[in-house]
Amino acid sequence: MVLGFWDLAVPVVGAPMAGGPGTPELAAAVSNAGGLGFVAGGYLSPERFAEDITAARAATTGPIGANLFVPQPSVADYLQLEHYAEALDEVAEHYDVEVGMPRFGDNDGWTRKLEVVADLRPEVVSFTFGAPSPDVLRWLGSLGIVLLITVTSAYEAGVAIAAGADGLVVQGPGAGGHRGTFAPDMRPGTESLGELLDRIAATHDVPLIAAGGLGTPEDVAGVLNRGAVAAQVGTALLLADEAGTNSVHRSALRNPQFSNTVVTRAFSGRYARGLENDFTRLLDDVAPLGYPEVNHMTAPIRAAAVARDDPHGTNLWAGTGYRSACPGPAADIVKKLGGA
Repeated sequence: MVLGFWDLAVPVVGAPMAGGPGTPELAAAVSNAGGLGFVAGGYLSPERFAEDITAARAATTGPIGANLFVPQPSVADYLQLEHYAEALDEVAEHYDVEVGMPRFGDNDGWTRKLEVVADLRPEVVSFTFGAPSPDVLRWLGSLGIVLLITVTSAYEAGVAIAAGADGLVVQGPGAGGHRGTFAPDMRPGTESLGELLDRIAATHDVPLIAAGGLGTPEDVAGVLNRGAVAAQVGTALLLADEAGTNSVHRSALRNPQFSNTVVTRAFSGRYARGLENDFTRLLDDVAPLGYPEVNHMTAPIRAAAVARDDPHGTNLWAGTGYRSACPGPAADIVKKLGGA
């Protein structure tokens, strides 16, 4: 099945949210509501990734997407990681855990996950953190899979189209979670989502899905009016009944104590937007770049903070539209956003 995005009954795409919030149930609920739900492959074993795609497929007759992180060369500096481990020691001691060990050469099971999507053939596969090789895209495209690449600039859009992308997820600066930049050490840009859409649409005649800071029906209508075929939302679904968002994260999103989002590298060694907390205030200035090495180092601290119901020791990914997030069934959220 080749999916035309213009065929979606509701022009809303559920963002692939790795690390817990994204679940097969959430992906299926978005698709059942007339949108396009995504299964996130990041941080999962290939076997679990296959199980999640299969579970989502069994729960909907609509299209399903799957997302993969594209491996990138590490930019980590070993001495900087050592210094950061020292800075993390006091925080780890507070939570009665040890700083995690950085794992070098971790490509998140890239090759085996490509085999999973080739075998299970979700209708859409999207890529984050870069453009796969043209050979990979030709292979998956020959199987009838629609191929999307997340981009954060007009330059990245050109690279993605040259590699063979069928469409682009255009991520603006207000997006929650990790920035989709191709270069892991690239600072987030300031060009607005609207400006990005205009510039990319002027050069490339492919479907564009707008993402980043979209939390209301008016936000969605705004990007559709600028030529996007759909709006991708993640933060708007964090409080959905079907989301796997942990209780600490859910509470923080509705707690007026958390009044700001910041772009930080303190948790993972890669720029990402989330709610400002004590961890970001204490460690962002000393955190080095180095993904996924830093992500492994902070993992025990983050897990312990969640276990203690402490929102100040873990990442609270959220986009700038987080105040509009509401609890309830995902279908209701999607239909409201899409004006259905």
